[in-house]
Amino acid sequence: MGNRVLESVRSLLPGIEERAVAADEARRIPSSTVGELTDAGVFRMLQPRRYGGLEADPVDFYEVVRTISAVCCSTGWVASVLGVHPWQLALFPRQAQEEVWGEDPDTLLSSAYAPVGRLTPVDGGYKLGGRWSFSSGCEHAGWLLLGALVVGAQGRPVDFLTVLVPRSDCRVEDVWDVVGLRGTASNDILVEDAFVPAHRVIRNYEQAQLRGPGQKVNRGPLYRLPFGTVFTSAVTAPVIGAVGGGYDSYVSLMKERVRLSLGGGMFAEDPFAQVAIARAASDIDASVLQMDRNLREMAVLAAADQEIPMELRLRARRDQVRGTERAVSAIDLLFKTAGGHSLRRGNPIERAWRDAHAGSVHVANDVERALAMYGRGAFGLTVEDNLV
Repeated sequence: MGNRVLESVRSLLPGIEERAVAADEARRIPSSTVGELTDAGVFRMLQPRRYGGLEADPVDFYEVVRTISAVCCSTGWVASVLGVHPWQLALFPRQAQEEVWGEDPDTLLSSAYAPVGRLTPVDGGYKLGGRWSFSSGCEHAGWLLLGALVVGAQGRPVDFLTVLVPRSDCRVEDVWDVVGLRGTASNDILVEDAFVPAHRVIRNYEQAQLRGPGQKVNRGPLYRLPFGTVFTSAVTAPVIGAVGGGYDSYVSLMKERVRLSLGGGMFAEDPFAQVAIARAASDIDASVLQMDRNLREMAVLAAADQEIPMELRLRARRDQVRGTERAVSAIDLLFKTAGGHSLRRGNPIERAWRDAHAGSVHVANDVERALAMYGRGAFGLTVEDNLV
């Protein structure tokens, strides 16, 4: 079949690239871009077939994300995080899925997973309150996935849940004015005393055990993959894509440049520049190849209804954070050797440098923590983490 969504997305790239600087300045991508991505099927790639989704290979999804991010990382980031949420909603009880997609299968979801919300048990569900930061693309979403702690009778946390909340129960506060990923509009979400019925929650512990009520209706192998792989890959793929786009711009721009210092001559003849290109290209390739390998191995096991071993899950997290780390290292090298012209705001190398660094500070890209988990597992020690 090939990646049909990718074929559709390629025709959109010139327009997305043309709007990249404006998205940066406006601190949001236009609704028309989200509409184009919707029509191309980007947000349905990981959505269940029973709701009009494609249940596509996640490797294909991340390829689409990288391709978009190469011309505008903010657009790629929003496409990635909004595009990965249908996968998680498929793990919720059927009633929750019907509420979101029953009338409009194109309804989008944003998220803020930090467990800063407070859930108080009440008859039939919970009362929710809190303030969350960094909900990328929330202005385009009709529903939100929010992290919250269940508070017991003594006021202490007793469980960690992800809750599903309609946009009508939330207030979006425009606070997003940052260095990189400026167009993602990753604003704050406020909820005050909203009722959350029991069917609109999922326990993070069960999710980490690769279980979810939605698996009773969504039986495809896609929904037996670990959240710690599927979601974290969604915040690394845009970084790699942005750096790949920065690399292409670097090669194109530098090929014809004549040095005005260091003895002059063609930049392309400089062996130090040639080495920089080789190192950057290798790091980008390694990032993509390792992540794709891990996803494919998991997909084979899930299709055979076999257990996905912790060793593989830890390896996937190791390679995912190293993918981010390698990509950032690559764009740092290119930015440094591109010279003073790369400092000008709005040029593709400068924007890729800012966006890659901004994406790298996401909690799922915490390199040291993820590598330490891998090391624990390699030594035979127990690893307990919701992002594995």
